[in-house]
Amino acid sequence: MLEELTIKNYALIEDLVVNFDSGLNILSGETGAGKSIVIGAIGLIIGSKGDSSSIRTGCSESQVSCVIKIPKGNEANNWLVSHEIEPEDDRIIIRRVLRQTGRGSIFIQSVPCSRKDLEELSSFIFDMHGQHAHQSLLNIENQRKLLDRYAAVEDDVSKLKNNFLKLSELKSALENMKKTESDLVMERELLIKSIEEIDKAKLKLDEESHLVNERKILMQHDKLVEYLEVCRNALSENSGGALTSLRTGRSSMDSLSQAVESLKPLSTRLDDAFYEIEDVVESLGQFQDTIDFTPGKLEECEDRLQLIHILQKKYGSTIGEILEYRTQADAKILSMQTFEGDRIRQEKEILSLERQVVKDAGGISKRRIEFGKKLEDKIKNNLVPMGMPKAVFKVDVSLRENNNHKPTCGPTGLDKIEYLLSPNEGEPLKPLKNIASGGELSRIMLSIKSVLAESDSVLSLIFDEIDTGIGGEVALSVGDHLAKIGKHRQILCITHLASIAVHADRHIKVEKNVVDGRTFTTIKNINETDRVSEIARMLSGDVSGIASLEHARELLDKYSS
Repeated sequence: MLEELTIKNYALIEDLVVNFDSGLNILSGETGAGKSIVIGAIGLIIGSKGDSSSIRTGCSESQVSCVIKIPKGNEANNWLVSHEIEPEDDRIIIRRVLRQTGRGSIFIQSVPCSRKDLEELSSFIFDMHGQHAHQSLLNIENQRKLLDRYAAVEDDVSKLKNNFLKLSELKSALENMKKTESDLVMERELLIKSIEEIDKAKLKLDEESHLVNERKILMQHDKLVEYLEVCRNALSENSGGALTSLRTGRSSMDSLSQAVESLKPLSTRLDDAFYEIEDVVESLGQFQDTIDFTPGKLEECEDRLQLIHILQKKYGSTIGEILEYRTQADAKILSMQTFEGDRIRQEKEILSLERQVVKDAGGISKRRIEFGKKLEDKIKNNLVPMGMPKAVFKVDVSLRENNNHKPTCGPTGLDKIEYLLSPNEGEPLKPLKNIASGGELSRIMLSIKSVLAESDSVLSLIFDEIDTGIGGEVALSVGDHLAKIGKHRQILCITHLASIAVHADRHIKVEKNVVDGRTFTTIKNINETDRVSEIARMLSGDVSGIASLEHARELLDKYSS
């Protein structure tokens, strides 16, 4: 709970320290005294957005700090542990600094934190009900949240929402996969045909160059045959060819070299020339034997080259690229088979998650119906002493419907939840937004808060002018309800009504004074004598009239704790 609040240079406050007790803490004061400033300061320590315009005129910064006691077992302790922040004697200090530069700072203990961190931590400690917060009851989504909070299914709903969003994403992905799959079927057929066409061609890497050379030879085969014949005849040992002459010359040279020693190298050279020409003649013969001059061979070669050129236009500029395309096509077909497996797995995952979502939504719906009945009964009982004895309150839990008026599940479950009210006997139940006045909404909200406070782990409830639209006996009943909640929760409540203020466990007065031409807001805990005067002022505006003072004493004697 909030034990101490320190405010420096914030709005009209220069330097104040306010102490709070457990139970019901009432803040009162004349209109414009600065009660909303105190609530604004508390808002800063629970994570509200800061505004440099709130810094006191003439100051460069303002500071708000507080001491909060957190009992063992409260969820806030788990948050602190997860952020490696240690309380001291079950207490933490929160400090918030606003600067004219706009660069503020936040500390929990001595650890710098973000505003989001502060909001998360304070959500376990404080529940602030602002001056117009009862209007949130008109929002159907807020009505659902309040019921879920009472039924303790908030975590279940959060889990359901995550699964529902995941399910939506999976379904969307599956639709895209199906659209893609139809394209892939066509592509797969084309790839298979391409592979069959390439395989049928039985290409070899160096085949094209061999075919080009072969075509060149075949296109000149008549001349080539003639050249071969002339060349072989000129070099051979037949018909006086070169080898015949060389053989005769070798014989003579061999005789010369035996007679003249210096001619032996020439003899060797002549031998080499003979053997070299002999090898040329033999190679020409082998070449002639390998050339196929059969009819149709050139046409066959041309057809083969034409086939290669067709494949090159489709799949790559070289045979190597064509074969690489075939390899990649094979791999792509394999990946398509994997894609189909992924689709099947996706469908199974969707089916499993759908079952889980429906099951979880059914469990949540059952809890909502059960606790919705409990909530409406408790609220009806609480409304009786609040001046609405004939009111009928209903938590309507019905099935959600889609555009075709068929039941459907949404991110928060199967249910449509709406609070209905019949404020007077004989009137039909209608949605709150259609019939409830501001005063009625305040009372319903307070009733809900009192019910939730029984099971809520929040330590402190803050009510900013909960008395809107009420007075008389109803205000006394509201004060009594606040006092009852204060038995097990700390309450900070701003009020203008004496009939609420008399229930306070601690009464804090907010005043505005002018000193040396400057306005200051001050806050003080008032004793019994001052409290009688304050209650009298709240009753009639007269702090010295005997009747007002006497009435104030009577109320305090009767209702103060």
